[in-house]
Amino acid sequence: MKTIGLWLGGTLTVLLIAGFVMLSLMAGGPKDALYMLRYALPHMHRGKLRPGDSPPDARLLALNGKEYFHLRERTGSGRPLMVVFGSYT
Repeated sequence: MKTIGLWLGGTLTVLLIAGFVMLSLMAGGPKDALYMLRYALPHMHRGKLRPGDSPPDARLLALNGKEYFHLRERTGSGRPLMVVFGSYT
């Protein structure tokens, strides 16, 4: 029985580490993966934002693919900002 518990614990640990590595690769690095988890886990429910509400802050990749910016830096400047979540493939 003890051997089965050790195997299950080891397997679970390996799966969690592999999942975090994959998430880090998708997010751009371990730091970004931790920030994504820190933000996403408490907010994994249907939001209550309505048109005209202030958006929650997020760190986004600029169109040039090299620079990052925070959403709060671009809102409130009088210029419209559109964020599109989707795939163009």
